[in-house]
Amino acid sequence: MERDAVKIGFIGLGNMGGGMAANLVKAGHEVRAFDLAEAALAHAIENGCVTTGSAREAAAGVEAVVTMLPAGKHVRQVYADCVIGAAPTDAILIDCSTIDIASAKAVAAQAADQGYQMVDAPVSGGIAAANGGTLTFMVGGSDEDFARAQPILAAMGKAVIHAGGSGAGQAAKIANNMLLGATMVATCEAFLLAKKLGLDLQTFYDISSKASGQSWSMTSYCPVPGVGPETPADRDYQGGFAAALMLKDLKLAMAAAQDADASVPMGAAAESLYQAFANGGGGGLDFSAIIKMLDAEGVKG
Repeated sequence: MERDAVKIGFIGLGNMGGGMAANLVKAGHEVRAFDLAEAALAHAIENGCVTTGSAREAAAGVEAVVTMLPAGKHVRQVYADCVIGAAPTDAILIDCSTIDIASAKAVAAQAADQGYQMVDAPVSGGIAAANGGTLTFMVGGSDEDFARAQPILAAMGKAVIHAGGSGAGQAAKIANNMLLGATMVATCEAFLLAKKLGLDLQTFYDISSKASGQSWSMTSYCPVPGVGPETPADRDYQGGFAAALMLKDLKLAMAAAQDADASVPMGAAAESLYQAFANGGGGGLDFSAIIKMLDAEGVKG
């Protein structure tokens, strides 16, 4: 694997980025990592990364830059101030943040103007997949840019899919998570209805998971504790994918739908429900915990 080793600058070592950087090290790459949080830097060192004193330093002299940042404004700022002009122009730039499509396209255009190749490559799978190297990457960029980014992304995921041109990765992620948010709400409602109708919830799971109502939200991420595979529901809805992050993605979907003149009534309903859940203090819980709001008494199983 040594012949394929790449020197990578990694900026953004949060819940997702920390595990992703660690998997790049495991794949044999040299990772120069930076984050504003000292605890994140310490964890990166434990995982074999070489930490730097700034984002510019992380980007200097590398063959690839990977970023995992909170929002579009952060991506615009980091690339304008710390990556473009600091990284060699022959480095491939890979942004794995989930941001608005306009920001993704703007940053890619700015990079191209300065001679860089860049892709937007948001992820699906959550913290467990980031740590386990089983993420799915949805990649926007030219065929040539995708070909350069693919081996690096493959070290962090189970699937790397070319979605189309610049911004297409963000478009795919936004649409996917709108579907996930709406499906989770419907899954919670179905379990609550089954409970009210007197069904045993494990029995309902056994039936619906093999019937036409089956979905990922039910069979892989069941919102009811003690039913199906282990999920955040079994840990009092701790960990997983925070409801506040789902709300962020749903807001991105609503903005994109407005720009595209797309009708998304189910997505809009999900956004409204997650906003209410966050307003009520649920933003830090896993997004499946919205079942607690939908049923004031909770689901005991």
